Amino acid sequence: MSVLSLQNISFSYGKTLVLQNISYEFEKGKMYCIIGRSGAGKTTLLSLLSGLAAADSGEILYNGKSIAKMDKYTFRSRYIGVVFQSFNLLTKYTAAENVILSMDVAGYKAKNKKQRALDLLYSVGLDEDEAQRRVLKLSGGQQQRVAIARALSYDPDIILADEPTGNLDTETQREIMGIFRRLADEGKCVILVSHSPEVASMCDERYQLVRPQPTKK
Repeated sequence: MSVLSLQNISFSYGKTLVLQNISYEFEKGKMYCIIGRSGAGKTTLLSLLSGLAAADSGEILYNGKSIAKMDKYTFRSRYIGVVFQSFNLLTKYTAAENVILSMDVAGYKAKNKKQRALDLLYSVGLDEDEAQRRVLKLSGGQQQRVAIARALSYDPDIILADEPTGNLDTETQREIMGIFRRLADEGKCVILVSHSPEVASMCDERYQLVRPQPTKK
């Protein structure tokens, strides 16, 4: 059974149709890539999947239940973890503090949140010294690892990532994709947006978005 399902989703910005009758299925244990040219609606689709925007028509189901009928805050803070291209980290805090704050916001219960944060950061390739640094003192690749650990902090079923390797060099891109691959193998549903053919080739399934053509009058 799909953990996330899109059924005939359409979305417009004003009079501009961006997505038209999109139907996709996403399962746990797989890594997906949403590809398409600039303006095809890739980031818009992630906003819909994460509950940050509502479709004009159609339905998005999480474990068979319409997310339109769910509390959006609960959905975003428990079941969906988002990794942004620009990281969106709190720069005055350390890597570990960013992860701990994410747990606090989500209301995640842990006996030792600091240790959980360190364990998550270690799992994405950061040692304790790096975990205690302010994020501005970390490289782009290290900040992306922090962003992934933060997204994992409350143990969501689904990880969404918007161009997660767009600002990284080839070697770091390969390492970050290795982390996503492991997460999928461990049972997460991983959904990436990317324009990179290399990233797309590493995923189990690829969905191609094409912007709808304007209707002729």
